[in-house]
Amino acid sequence: PVGISFFTFQAVGYMLDVYHGKTKAEKNILDYVLFVSFFPQVTSGPISTANELLPQIKATHKFDYEQGKQGLKFLLWGMFIKLVIADRLGLFVDTVYANYIHYNGATCFVASVFYTLQIYCDFAGYSLMAIGIARTLGFNLIDNFRRPYFATSITDFWKRWHISLTRWLTQQIYIPLGGSRCSKARTYWNIFVTFLVSGIWHGANWTFIVWGCMHGVLQIIEKALGWQKYEGNNGFVKAFRIVVTFLLVNFAWIFFRMPNISDAFGMIGQMVTNFGLPNLSDLEIFSKLILFVGILILCFKDLRQEFFPTKFKFLQYGFFRWATYISLFVMILTLGVLDSGQFIYVNF
Repeated sequence: PVGISFFTFQAVGYMLDVYHGKTKAEKNILDYVLFVSFFPQVTSGPISTANELLPQIKATHKFDYEQGKQGLKFLLWGMFIKLVIADRLGLFVDTVYANYIHYNGATCFVASVFYTLQIYCDFAGYSLMAIGIARTLGFNLIDNFRRPYFATSITDFWKRWHISLTRWLTQQIYIPLGGSRCSKARTYWNIFVTFLVSGIWHGANWTFIVWGCMHGVLQIIEKALGWQKYEGNNGFVKAFRIVVTFLLVNFAWIFFRMPNISDAFGMIGQMVTNFGLPNLSDLEIFSKLILFVGILILCFKDLRQEFFPTKFKFLQYGFFRWATYISLFVMILTLGVLDSGQFIYVNF
């Protein structure tokens, strides 16, 4: 059934928390069922802990204007990046990935970058919608994404991408295995096993296992070399690390997206052997314009939140805020791909 992995995460996490004494056993079956199957997050997360969600379920909720307003903002932005950006990117990505042998390396590379953006906008879009719907009902869910493509290392990436899954894997697998409170060799093994499990969770396919192992091995290398954190002020070094991390993540997504290992290597082979200019003829001029505008808006928002949170204060004025809300709403209705397309993570 849809969402089986996510409500399984909720149930198993609850069981282990009770076993380890982190939370008390819930005596009310209805509260427990609502916790496991809380409808905004049941199909694709985020994954909540019992200590986070059960007290909110038991609390009396009254309508809160500020909370409702914040919820609608999350919902609006989530729908925008899902329908206007992710689903329109998906039209090109699906075409190229299904027929990669007929495209040159540059086109395949552009498609891989588009998929990297698509899966972010698709999954973050769902998470924002879930958070927004829950917020309008008076519930606060964990923020699942924090601008992951501005990460300066793979370790940093996993602190920003699917935060609730990273937390679950850390608490229920990595720490019980010993975490970092053991020898270096054992710590590296714990990291590898944790991400091997992450890959297996996504599906019983070698592509997901390779994807998980790649992330595990890259984090082991970072930890061994002390590259997992960057706290310097050198803008060039930071930008270089962000670009390298993005390219590594992008490379790993190829295995995640392809149906089998041979196709993944075939796609990579096209990129490194079949040179030429990217061919975007499968995208209509209208779609190109929409994607350009949509990605520009996304980049501006994420760049501002990541690097200039105190700048552009004029955007907080009522006129600009309402102009933004109305523009996003109109773009969703007129430019969004409204074909009832599924969310990518519904498959996991």
